Amino acid sequence: MMIEVKALNSHKGVLRFLGREFDCALGKAGVTADKREGDHASPIGIYPLRSLYYRADRMERPVSALPTHVIGDQDGWCDDPAHSDYNRPVALPFSASHEVMKRDDDLYDLVVVLGHNDDPPVPGKGSCIFMHVAKEGYQGTEGCVALSKPDLLELLSLVTPETELSIS
Repeated sequence: MMIEVKALNSHKGVLRFLGREFDCALGKAGVTADKREGDHASPIGIYPLRSLYYRADRMERPVSALPTHVIGDQDGWCDDPAHSDYNRPVALPFSASHEVMKRDDDLYDLVVVLGHNDDPPVPGKGSCIFMHVAKEGYQGTEGCVALSKPDLLELLSLVTPETELSIS
């Protein structure tokens, strides 16, 4: 089964899956076929859904067939192209540049890790490409796909480990 994400204009898009349609946010710079670290664009392509992380201190375990993990205080994700753990989960504290998974806002209350640039990671080709909770008004992301929390929860209840996401 394929989740289809289509860019509409700028950083806004639509996500379609199993006859449902959801508004979504994409990268602040839109989409690109040549993803680079820090370009603020969502990468065009087809990506597996690797796993789901969620904030157990803010919500119950989501209904999903994806491998599911609780986000802890020490969870980070390396976004430093010069580090050997580039585009990999890391334990905090961590000396190189990284994302903190346990954020103060709600954007990472639900995080689906997309299989972008991870088999193996190529330095500089983009990291931390997730599907996560959207900011109010579907503001542009750093390159991720973002949905409202209710829409993301509904989508998670429908996907399987074989589901892939297509960005175009």
